[in-house]
Amino acid sequence: MREKSYAKVIFVAVLLMEGLALSQTAQQSGTLTVAGHSGEAPVIQANGRSYVDIETLARLTSGSLSFNGNQIKLTLPGGTADTTRTVPPDSHSAKAGFSKDFLRASIEAMAEIREWRSALDNAVQYGFPVGNNWIAGYQGAASTAIRLASVAASTNADRSASQLLNNVYANMQKLSDKMLAARKNMNYIAPDALLKDPLDQKILACARSLASMAASGQFQDDSSCH
Repeated sequence: MREKSYAKVIFVAVLLMEGLALSQTAQQSGTLTVAGHSGEAPVIQANGRSYVDIETLARLTSGSLSFNGNQIKLTLPGGTADTTRTVPPDSHSAKAGFSKDFLRASIEAMAEIREWRSALDNAVQYGFPVGNNWIAGYQGAASTAIRLASVAASTNADRSASQLLNNVYANMQKLSDKMLAARKNMNYIAPDALLKDPLDQKILACARSLASMAASGQFQDDSSCH
């Protein structure tokens, strides 16, 4: 009988309160209906709050009641006795590979870096004058593409590859600055200077690694990109 006494008090929002005694002046103030269910339950107004009989609510919603000491649990259809919810993982973060948006943006970013390197290589190989204004266009296009790839990153693989893209961009910037400084100081630059530069070799190795990742759709860390 003690469990029955607990089953007589519930907020309309289905918040249960133990030991709450309704005022003797409580009066029925209306009825409660639940969308998708037939029938209704009387609503009692007391002390400025609205209450509904929990057993009536359980019948109205085709739910069930269970008792454990001084706790009452209302289980609605489709629910489980365990109220702990398992939050489904994010569809992007659950994936091990690259998202389509990032893959597209990262390929574009690497294409811009390749154009930048090719322009620098041709200038060095054929002795073309290299100046800040000339190289700034390639640098700016690569920088914009890198930012767009970073924004498009949504999976763990995307974010890891995005960091490598930033690294190869930084290395390309160092190589470009190195060649510009040599030209500015009137230092001799051999036609094959770029090809023999360890930094250039590192950039090429990282570019090949990133291209392989794009083809497989899976991230694989590479020391050449650090």
